[in-house]
Amino acid sequence: MNKLSYFLHIDSYDKQYIKRVICRVNMVVNTAAERLFGIDTKFGETLVKSLLKTVAAIALITPIATSADFDTGTTESWTKAGQDAIKERLADKPNTKRAKNVILFVGDGMGISTLTAARILEGQLAGQPGEENFLSFEKFPHTALVKTYNVDSQVADSAGTASALNTGVKTRIGVINTAPTHMQATCDNIADNLVTPLAYKAEAAGMATGIVSTARLTHATPAAVYAHSPLREWETDADMPTKAIEAGCRDIGQQIIDKIGGDGLEVALGGGRRSFKPVSEGGKRKDGRDLTKEWVSTFNNAAYIETAAELKSVEADHLLGLFSSSHMSFEAQRDGTEEPTLTEMTEAAIKALSKDEDGYYLMVEAGRVDHGHHGGSAYLALHDAVELSRAVKRTLELVDTEETLILVTADHSHVFTMAGYPVRGNPIFGLVNSLNRDENGEIKQELTLAKDGKPYTTLGYHNGSGAVKGERPHLTAEEVAKPDFKQQALVPTRSETHGGEDVGLFAIGPWSHLAKGTMEQNVVYHIMHHALDLDNRNK
Repeated sequence: MNKLSYFLHIDSYDKQYIKRVICRVNMVVNTAAERLFGIDTKFGETLVKSLLKTVAAIALITPIATSADFDTGTTESWTKAGQDAIKERLADKPNTKRAKNVILFVGDGMGISTLTAARILEGQLAGQPGEENFLSFEKFPHTALVKTYNVDSQVADSAGTASALNTGVKTRIGVINTAPTHMQATCDNIADNLVTPLAYKAEAAGMATGIVSTARLTHATPAAVYAHSPLREWETDADMPTKAIEAGCRDIGQQIIDKIGGDGLEVALGGGRRSFKPVSEGGKRKDGRDLTKEWVSTFNNAAYIETAAELKSVEADHLLGLFSSSHMSFEAQRDGTEEPTLTEMTEAAIKALSKDEDGYYLMVEAGRVDHGHHGGSAYLALHDAVELSRAVKRTLELVDTEETLILVTADHSHVFTMAGYPVRGNPIFGLVNSLNRDENGEIKQELTLAKDGKPYTTLGYHNGSGAVKGERPHLTAEEVAKPDFKQQALVPTRSETHGGEDVGLFAIGPWSHLAKGTMEQNVVYHIMHHALDLDNRNK
């Protein structure tokens, strides 16, 4: 493979990556000019862009490399790094103080393979080979594996898993915070089959509570913070059968204005405006209710906003921000919208909730990692996972981990794979290039071909819309670099499915040492509950 061909198609790379490359080109060219000619040469951005295809791609942005092109380290350096890691672990002392605050980050669908690929992408966006990178939370001192199955399903959905995370009780697939014995879509005796989310108990203890999500706030994961429903699809009254409403079941959307054990959610930021607006105002609600207005009238000093600009200036004790009709944009497609980033929403939520002297519970979801995978797009999924890493990094700058427990996990995985034996630094979205020995015994880098004589990508899916009928197409470097490329899949399905393997849990702060080993997903709730000492908090 021509090592340059992948990156010559630069229009396919996202704007953020191009900006980083331009910055590096400026720096290198200016430094070289100063050393060679003793002058400070400043190239304009337009000129740099024009040089990018001919100079920068060769010199700076080609991550495909032979072993001589990157630092392999030495026996001594790897030994020292390992010893330093042990010293760091030995120095770690359990923090058994009561946590003032808890922040739970959920990367929806962010399984282990997604973490690895996102780690490499983040590193490559910074000009590194990628493999040596760590996502912001991967350096947390305590980790565990989490079993994600629902009580009636070997491979889980987001509703049952979010319920386990928020209530400490494993439940059925497709339900929000109902007892494991209660059947899906059943309203009989519903009041006797509800389990209490952590946010309710935090509110009862006088704490502040909040949600941030790039999905609809009525979607499964954010809904589990504040709502109960025997069916996750009942986001509005329009989604429910009349019989269910008459039996006493309530749609998820209307529950966001409940007081939930205290004075109600202090912060709710995300997508899903349509779930809160009546049909007459472009929403889905058939009952005529405008829940955004009810939010403002129900809570003291409440505000409702719809844009990133408003988020930067708003001051309120109860803030509802709905930045899109349905789900918010994928991070890679957000330019040109008025939507804030996940990082910006997280920062705004933390600053608002921190005003409460009694502490807070905040759940932050990167919801569109899941949607990218369902659509067979590693490009979209991984960029949203990288944005979650940025949000966690910013959080670490805003809070004191001596008093704030931070947990990062996923609700479930996806059937997303990394394959072949790509050389280190191979573009994570690229075709597999491997190091092989030729007939003369020399090691050469070359495009790897499958048994059908065609190249394949590092990333792929077990099933999904990327599957094709008949013969597999011959992929090109230019094709796989495009943001709208769908990775090839084995089994044809309308939507790629979840995976059933364990997911990671990363923890820092008070009682974070309880995250260890392999645990049932409901135990995550009990770590948070114990750290906050909710049973004794207001005694």
